[in-house]
Amino acid sequence: MDKKVSLVTGAARGIGLATTKLFLAEGHDVVMVDRDRDELSRASAELSGVLPLPYDVSIPAQVDAMIADTLKMFGRIDNLVNNAGVADFGPIEQTDFERWRAVMATNLDGVFLCSQAATPALRQSRGAIVNIASISGLRASTLRVAYGTSKAGVMQLTRQQAVELGEYGIRANCVAPGPVRTKLAMAVHTQDIIDAYHDAIPLNRYGSEDEIANLIVFLCSEKASYITGQIVAADGGFEATGVGLPALRK
Repeated sequence: MDKKVSLVTGAARGIGLATTKLFLAEGHDVVMVDRDRDELSRASAELSGVLPLPYDVSIPAQVDAMIADTLKMFGRIDNLVNNAGVADFGPIEQTDFERWRAVMATNLDGVFLCSQAATPALRQSRGAIVNIASISGLRASTLRVAYGTSKAGVMQLTRQQAVELGEYGIRANCVAPGPVRTKLAMAVHTQDIIDAYHDAIPLNRYGSEDEIANLIVFLCSEKASYITGQIVAADGGFEATGVGLPALRK
């Protein structure tokens, strides 16, 4: 009954899957949520101690079902990691309202819906929320009008959660990853873009999924018991440089 339960959205791949595995290594039960049913099935099949739930965080009824299923299975929620997100990059002129809303629905609405639905359980456990934003929410960049704006909204939402939920012992923090060497990023980043990022990042490299997961799990742990309302950039120093990327403007 004392085993901690962590719920991770967007858990079928990338940072979400790395975070799931690290929570498992820490002895947690993990609820893996992802709307990609097939990928979720493949990822969860190799793991023990997980509850895979194929839900879409942008749909209120599915979010309610996600929380109900979690509590039915485990009876508690100690940590909520709002990692689910979509990346849709394009010029302002070509970002119609449908594209804008699709990004906001998952990246911002989903964080709000999941956090609100999980709050009663988190009050019982005096738990933690970690929202995954992006360095694009801290610094403007090319082709990110919807994505960057959604992630900036996540940061403000995190502060709001910290202020309002702190009296219940709930901590809320935000991780803003810089460029991370995921399969998706490597599939779409040209060599010019990779070289430009390496030049602009003080550590001269992309981050890894495990490095971001380490920060997420730390912020959920008792080691971070007096940390709330913070935006932590895990970006190799990228946000500090203020240097643009000409390769992205071609």
